[in-house]
Amino acid sequence: MRKTERYTVKRANSLWQIYDTVPFWKVIRNFIVIQIARYTPFLEIKNWLYRNILDMKIGETTSFALMVMPDIMFPEKIKVGNNCVIGYNTTILAHEYLIKEYRLGDVHIGDEVMIGANSTILPGVTIGDGAIISAATLVHKDVPAGAFVGGNPMKIIYTKDEMERNNNMINEE
Repeated sequence: MRKTERYTVKRANSLWQIYDTVPFWKVIRNFIVIQIARYTPFLEIKNWLYRNILDMKIGETTSFALMVMPDIMFPEKIKVGNNCVIGYNTTILAHEYLIKEYRLGDVHIGDEVMIGANSTILPGVTIGDGAIISAATLVHKDVPAGAFVGGNPMKIIYTKDEMERNNNMINEE
């Protein structure tokens, strides 16, 4: 199960109570910064905006492709390791607003992780070092280091050991 903190709400659904959970001006600031970063072609500028204004933890030489959408409410709960590629139009969520509760969870993406285009990472997920996420994957649980995963719902396609065996067989041919 994902590692999230759960908060029950008593009135209408939790999204109606959004500004009880996150300050309005924080959301406005984050929205503007994220929109600038989504469209800028300069990786250094994106990483600077994420690190210095949104307080995300971003490793060296990590690349966010065009249109990546980090969590607008709680971007500070996102940590991405060194030398990762986050594919086009990927969404990284650290919150979920539901009917009777909302949930918050840190997202940890390890070093040298490749996330394919149009993927969605849910709150409370850890993606291990060297993992590969296929395009259009819903990452709803932790991904082991070195694994190749894909699909909706996400499934392990190859474990790290299977990937290494396949690579050794190809290199021997």
